[in-house]
Amino acid sequence: MTYEFEGKTEKDAIEKAAAELGLEKDQFDVEILESQKKGLFKNGYVKIRVHTVDSQNQMSSEFDGKVPSQAASTVVANPMPQDEFEQKLCDFTREMIEKMGYETAVEIMFREDKKIGIKLTSSSSSILIGRKGKNLDALQLIVNVYAGHLGREDVRVILDTENYRIRREESLVRLAYVTADKVRQRKSSILLESMNPFERRLIHTTLNDIADIETKSEGEGLYKQVRVIYKGVR
Repeated sequence: MTYEFEGKTEKDAIEKAAAELGLEKDQFDVEILESQKKGLFKNGYVKIRVHTVDSQNQMSSEFDGKVPSQAASTVVANPMPQDEFEQKLCDFTREMIEKMGYETAVEIMFREDKKIGIKLTSSSSSILIGRKGKNLDALQLIVNVYAGHLGREDVRVILDTENYRIRREESLVRLAYVTADKVRQRKSSILLESMNPFERRLIHTTLNDIADIETKSEGEGLYKQVRVIYKGVR
């Protein structure tokens, strides 16, 4: 389903959406519809469209993100499972990957309120990650479904290996800026590769404050494309 919200800034509009829908900010996809920067004689204004999905896609979208930026400050002293739930998560993850034909070591990467990170160490990391992280996203979804079967739907599990999540985020930010420069030079638009909701929102947010550039999502389903558009200076 889709909803529209307005605010003085993108952050303000997203916070209103989260409060009204009763969702976390990374549980929905945000598309910037209008953006007006604050000037001397006018207030800032942002209008967004929020996309929510069915329970299966919502689980995929809310876990298709990054390791939280504060993860570095929440590195655990003991990477070993600390309770039965963590032990079952680690065992399930390791057994699932072994049944795929790959060996991996599994340990706790970080613990946060209603969020837990699991680190995979494997000589087959590139296969576990897959093209654009789609294999890792799929594994992560399965582990989250399993967590729900254990009665812990409230906990979100983040799977990572070789720091892929952080590297992917940095790569997308660079891509956003490079693409903005290209469309400005050409005075045209460029359609980027298909991305999951978190990745698309990262592109939108990165370019939102650039006056002569706008972005919009195109396509259907969970994986859509972002079009970066030159609009000139108004």
